[in-house]
Amino acid sequence: MDDLKYNGKAVGLFTLCNDAGIEVKITNFGARIISFVVPDRDGNRRDVVQGFDDVAGYFPENHLSDFGAVIGRYANRLAGGRITVDGIEYRLPQNNGPNCLHGGPNGWQYAVYDVVDASRCRLELSLLSPDGDNGFPGNVSVTVVYTLDNENRLRIDYRATTDRATVLNMTNHTYWNLNGDLGSSALNHLRRLDADHYLPVDETLIPTGGYEPVANTPMDFRELKPIGRDIEADYEQLRIGSGYDHCWVLNVPRDLLCPAACLSSPTSGIVLEVFSDAPGVQLYTGNFLDGIVGKGGVGYPRRSAVCLETQQYPDSPNHSWPESTGRLEPGKPFHSTTIFKLYSK
Repeated sequence: MDDLKYNGKAVGLFTLCNDAGIEVKITNFGARIISFVVPDRDGNRRDVVQGFDDVAGYFPENHLSDFGAVIGRYANRLAGGRITVDGIEYRLPQNNGPNCLHGGPNGWQYAVYDVVDASRCRLELSLLSPDGDNGFPGNVSVTVVYTLDNENRLRIDYRATTDRATVLNMTNHTYWNLNGDLGSSALNHLRRLDADHYLPVDETLIPTGGYEPVANTPMDFRELKPIGRDIEADYEQLRIGSGYDHCWVLNVPRDLLCPAACLSSPTSGIVLEVFSDAPGVQLYTGNFLDGIVGKGGVGYPRRSAVCLETQQYPDSPNHSWPESTGRLEPGKPFHSTTIFKLYSK
């Protein structure tokens, strides 16, 4: 492990821990969360994130995956693999049908970050994304800081600057299974989301441009309900996404005091609360997991995990949402925070 490298850069594994028995392992390869160990209601320590047994398992020659990664330069989808910045059109990789997904096939999930600082409860990583990286304009300097406190909160601070107008959307793509059995169905998980509206999508999962109310639809998670309760409903948006793969418009004001989302497992008693100042959160229910073999030789079948990706709205640069432009400009640094709080009850 000490000699592990990718594209000539050293790859390491770092452990954050607190006084309550929480242990989080993170690698600078893709700034990925590798494991998140939390005691269940009976005191048994459970790893609640899917992934692989060793860091090399995340290398693209072994598995093409977003497990646990920080996504960039632009998380989610950009329509037609195109953006226009200050009147100039840029062509991007089309790696998801006609669209650019998660920054392209060589996005930041496969980048080796520099380690700025590492301690018992804090890890600071940095990355320079050069002008033209996957077709995106501007040299973008990125910092990702993970901080674990004794309240069982893992805080992620994303920061970025650019020397040229560009687009940016950063998120974390951890696959959560709070049952403590990473190959089990996640459809029993209870979920709540502080959102009265969501973004409907077209057949290629690009937002159509409007907001739709969640009331009286399967998209309503304003009260805790099992994810599996409505996932097979006769509803066009669920057919398009093969389940939930949509962005919810978080209610305002957004701050770090009230959870934007909550996920819990009645099996283990483990609860995840998500706090964020981002305008949206993408719920993905592992609809395209196909039995890939992960930790301990366990297969990850369809819908065995839930992703809660706090972010700008998908395809924001190609729309006119004032609260979510996805734009990054010189002299206007980007900073966003997401907190994952885990506990048992």
